[in-house]
Amino acid sequence: MSANRVSPGALAGGPWFEDLEVGQVELGAPGLTLTDGHAAAHQAITGDRLALALDAHLSRDVVGDGDARLAHPALVWDVAIGQSTLLTQRVIANLFYRGLAFRRLPAIGDTLRTRTEVVGLRQTSRRDGRAARGLAALRITTVDQQSRGVLDFWRCAMLPLRDPTAETGRDDDLERLAGSAATGPLDAAVAGWRLGALREAIDAPGFEALVSGASWAVEGGDVVSAAPELARLTLNVAVAHHDRARAGGDGRRLVYGGHTIAIAAAQAARTLPTLATIVAWHDCTHLAPVFEGDTLRSRLELEGREPLSSGGGLAHLRSRVRAIGEDGDERDVLDWRFVAVLA
Repeated sequence: MSANRVSPGALAGGPWFEDLEVGQVELGAPGLTLTDGHAAAHQAITGDRLALALDAHLSRDVVGDGDARLAHPALVWDVAIGQSTLLTQRVIANLFYRGLAFRRLPAIGDTLRTRTEVVGLRQTSRRDGRAARGLAALRITTVDQQSRGVLDFWRCAMLPLRDPTAETGRDDDLERLAGSAATGPLDAAVAGWRLGALREAIDAPGFEALVSGASWAVEGGDVVSAAPELARLTLNVAVAHHDRARAGGDGRRLVYGGHTIAIAAAQAARTLPTLATIVAWHDCTHLAPVFEGDTLRSRLELEGREPLSSGGGLAHLRSRVRAIGEDGDERDVLDWRFVAVLA
């Protein structure tokens, strides 16, 4: 049943933790056709410099998909996460993502549709002075207009209980249910790409220059702005990202987790200019909240490299992100391990 169906006169809002059931499926989010407008707005907010998402001619040379231009992978995963939020409109925080893998990399003009399933529920331990909370593990699968698989991953959200003193007895092992590292042929989504064309177009060191154990400190930070605009763009209906009065806390606007990840991806693309796309996440953990106005800085580490027979290769990377608040407060906010394709 859709999370948005309500009785006449009822308060229209998302489910509480105790309303969710394992096996519940949400299909109510509208499909979204990716347009040049979506791409431009997303790029303006995140500041990304991924060449294939910016240069239509180069995208055609590399991807070879007719006149279509590659949609930025961060735009795609941000929409998929946003479409999954009908079940988590009351979210307090997103704790982690696991095993995200692209089955196909969409182009501008493709339409994304997302299925969200509750696969596990666990009530957290009670603390004095804090209302009861619970964790929901969600399996998220996204397809395109031809029902071709696009994304498959798990997300874990923290939700409040309607009854702040309730004990639900739900105690699933969410780490086990939510899988771990991305598996399968991680280069399948880029099969047939002519990475040599990207290598010729970009005057910068490529995959062959990567040295095991390399790391890079991204010197220039990025301020987090237009947080509600990105949430709206990607169909994210979580109240915490829109309505400060109902979100609680100290009045600062909590930033959508995908916003933080997209900025980390933008900093990775600045660091490695021959980065063609991102095909998978092994895991992604939010260590602390990010608020609008924070400045994000990251450190990028190379954890492994896999050459591709067609040239270029897969770089297994880890991005550790720190936020600097407007008051100077610093905190670690993201630990993201992902797989990028480099020419």
